[in-house]
Amino acid sequence: MDDLFAVVEQVIRIAMPYALAAAGGVVCERSGVVNLALEGLLIAGAFSAVVFAHLAPSVGPYGAIAFGIAAGMALASVHAFMTVNLRADHITSGIALNLLADGLSRFGLHAIFHSASNSARVQTFAEGTTLWTSPLTWLSLLAIVGVAWWFSKTVAGIRITAAGDHPEAAESLGIRVARVRWQAVLVSGALAGLAGVWLAFEQHQFTAGMTGGRGFVAVSAVIFGGWRILPAALAAVAFGAGEAAQIQIQAAGTALPTQLVQTLPYLLTLTALVLVAKRARAPGALGATDR
Repeated sequence: MDDLFAVVEQVIRIAMPYALAAAGGVVCERSGVVNLALEGLLIAGAFSAVVFAHLAPSVGPYGAIAFGIAAGMALASVHAFMTVNLRADHITSGIALNLLADGLSRFGLHAIFHSASNSARVQTFAEGTTLWTSPLTWLSLLAIVGVAWWFSKTVAGIRITAAGDHPEAAESLGIRVARVRWQAVLVSGALAGLAGVWLAFEQHQFTAGMTGGRGFVAVSAVIFGGWRILPAALAAVAFGAGEAAQIQIQAAGTALPTQLVQTLPYLLTLTALVLVAKRARAPGALGATDR
């Protein structure tokens, strides 16, 4: 029983960043804005939280969490400006921001921590804090459930869906599509920034390349979940379970090549996409730049 509980905890630890980023991706893409910048938003949140915790340790972990979320929103605002105001290609903007976030974080490591690979270790919550007693766990769960409720039960959520499916009709009804899309992109930045904070707090430091493609897996979860928040979060849990299984298989010392075992989470992601690609229905105006 204890072993099962430990596995469940491991899956949650691995899956939470995927689920947070995927929830943000759903909100953003349902408004009509493709968000391949999730990887960069994760990097921004993780690096900023560590820098804040390092430079202002007296403020405590809550300040670092807030700073990480703010950093995710700041980078997301660049994506919103590029795609909504300048009508740049969404995919190009997202990839450019990923490269920008990675480059700036590596520069920051040199400038602040005098290292090419990792930051100094930082203090997060009190010694002895577990997954279930960590405020970050409950904040993350509340964020996913709260955004899912907000998206499905409020006028703001309905406007986001309208902006992504039928922007011209939404404009004719008095909905300011540009403003709605800005709001959606900023929400995605906040959630992805929080996902980055989770990664940083788990490791108590920032390491170059620590996101490891999690933002792209989150995009896959968005598609697998049919652009719905809770199904996308459940898909993220499935991907997290695949990664946990890969760790367990490696720890068991099987005869399988290590490189093959490490591909398990990505094979699961690819298989899921193949199975749902034809059935998933994207928002009608997703990625459009000619409105």
